[in-house]
Amino acid sequence: MIIAIASLAIRGLEMGIDFTGGTLIEVGYQKAADVTALRKTLGEIGFADATVQNFGTAKDVLIRLKPREGVNSNDLSSQVLEAINKTTAEPASVRRVEFVGPQVGDDLAEDGFLALLYSTLGILIYIAWRFEWKFSLGAVIATFHDVIVTLGVFSIFQLEFDLTVLAAILALIGYSLNDTIVVYDRIRENFRDMRDTPTEDIMNIAVNDTLSRTIMTSATVFLVLLALFIWGGAVIHNFSIGLLFGVVFGTYSSIFIASPMALILGICPEDLMVPIKEGSEMDQMP
Repeated sequence: MIIAIASLAIRGLEMGIDFTGGTLIEVGYQKAADVTALRKTLGEIGFADATVQNFGTAKDVLIRLKPREGVNSNDLSSQVLEAINKTTAEPASVRRVEFVGPQVGDDLAEDGFLALLYSTLGILIYIAWRFEWKFSLGAVIATFHDVIVTLGVFSIFQLEFDLTVLAAILALIGYSLNDTIVVYDRIRENFRDMRDTPTEDIMNIAVNDTLSRTIMTSATVFLVLLALFIWGGAVIHNFSIGLLFGVVFGTYSSIFIASPMALILGICPEDLMVPIKEGSEMDQMP
């Protein structure tokens, strides 16, 4: 957490075109495109920061360009197309050219932050209503840990942060919360069935009872994400990286952070006891 926060404060995130604005060009070829050669060509004409990747198939290429001062999007796309057509034997066919303005990027960044904020508030309200407010704070702290550390990975390695990565972060929140809820549910059951057992022992037993389920679920999800990372292509490369790290951190936090935080906040069996209605013992008398 300390390393992640320090990196985010000092280096920040490498924001993608979705947030910074810029020009997106999609081109197609009759044969497989040489992406490495295209990157080299763009670097020679002053676009070393351009992102070049296959899009869908090896014949389709997606080029992302950051905004340039004093150059409009039409001139920018014309320079790029002229340069890449000199590199290949066959001319590239332009599929689409899109321009994302800085204002749109700012709006997307703001909406992404609000999405994270609203989802966190929703988690607080749901768990406080479904379980207990101490569990709610423990779950939010564990989820906050997962998000910060995952963002720290992107900051440390300066991986591009775009809308697909934001989607991965939101998916991570749901996945991590699901794991935490399973553990909390078993703790609640144990609190009601093992009233004379110390709180720490009850929580240890609950974590151990759900440990095999937690690990097996995470392992199967990890294998799917690994397949996406290896064979999914460059379009979802960072998405799969975000979830790969997120699943590992989320599994760790569900076991070692969520429950201990609730314990630190003073959770005890009395907090989850079903209240006995006054006069209910009379209803059971003959």
